Formats: sequence, structure tokens, C-alpha cells
Amino acid sequence: MKREEFIFIIGYQGNVAIIDGKAKKNYGSYTTRQLAEAGLFKPAFCSALYSGDPNEMEEFLRIFNAAHPGPPYTQEQLSRLFGVFEVPKEPMRFKIL
Repeated sequence: MKREEFIFIIGYQGNVAIIDGKAKKNYGSYTTRQLAEAGLFKPAFCSALYSGDPNEMEEFLRIFNAAHPGPPYTQEQLSRLFGVFEVPKEPMRFKIL
């Protein structure tokens, strides 16, 4: 699955990932930082997760926590919040809406 598909998954219907086609078209080329600064926190989180780069995740967490008052969120807490735990390892069918 390509990064642009993974970061804009909005749900699943059976074993088919449903992708937000409009968001993919408008924001698919944005970096993790650009997504986070635009307030697109779930796609930014997914982008950082997809990259596998701890520095990218750390930068996302810094931007996210600066935008939300209170105690800082961890990657594990945001995984639960956004419902995204890992990048699918096997190819997956998808449908773009």
C-alpha cells in the first residue's frame, strides 16, 4: 500500500480499505510536518508511522502536543485515539471515495 493511500484511510468495509479520494488528491504530496501544521493530525500521524522514522514521529508529537493543551500525548495514546496501530504488511484491496 502506498503512503498516500495509507494516510487517508477513513475506514474499512470487510477487508477493503476505504480511502478519502478528495483528501488524497489535495494533500497526498504533503510531508508529515505539512499535514500536522495544516491540522490534519490523523493523516500526519499515519504518515509518521508509515515512514518508520523515529525522528519524524518525534517531530509530529511535538507539533501535535503544542496544539493541544494539557499533558503531552504519547505515540501509544495517539494510536488508540486514531485507531491506527501499524502499517498493513500484506497487500490490501482499497476503494477510493
